[in-house]
Amino acid sequence: MRCPFCGAMDTKVIDSRLSGDNDQIRRRRECLECQERFTTYESAELNLPRVVKSSGSREPFSEKKLLAGLQKALEKRPVAMDDVHLSLSRLKHRALVTGEREVSSRRLGEWLMEELLKLDHVAYIRFASVYLSFEDVESFRDVIERLEKELSPEEARSQMPLLQAEEESINKARRK
Repeated sequence: MRCPFCGAMDTKVIDSRLSGDNDQIRRRRECLECQERFTTYESAELNLPRVVKSSGSREPFSEKKLLAGLQKALEKRPVAMDDVHLSLSRLKHRALVTGEREVSSRRLGEWLMEELLKLDHVAYIRFASVYLSFEDVESFRDVIERLEKELSPEEARSQMPLLQAEEESINKARRK
């Protein structure tokens, strides 16, 4: 590593440790000529696949767009930002491990819906209504009924009810 102060090529590593989310190495270095110290960061260079839109156009993978989609669906919902960022990390990891140079926006949207389903069912329905282009109330009803059938008792308790009627029946059951 070249010294940023004198330009000498000889530097030695004094200290190395993990940094960030344990995906970077922070190294303290010292120049052997001028004795100045400086810090470098080392991380793996990961090439995320390009996104192929439904129109056929291609664009770089955008973490910001995924986060914006998650946040818009989760607006005013009781979900911690740590959980949102964890979902975003899982989405990025999933895109990386495909090993493909390109991923369709459709596939990416399906993965995002899976993450939203884990986070919050109302957010899932919000996103699905735009993503799946619901045409009428019946489309909403179908998705809600499918969700209610698929919910395990643990999941049902961990999330807010999808419908007011469901909340009322839960409250009645608790009073008995």
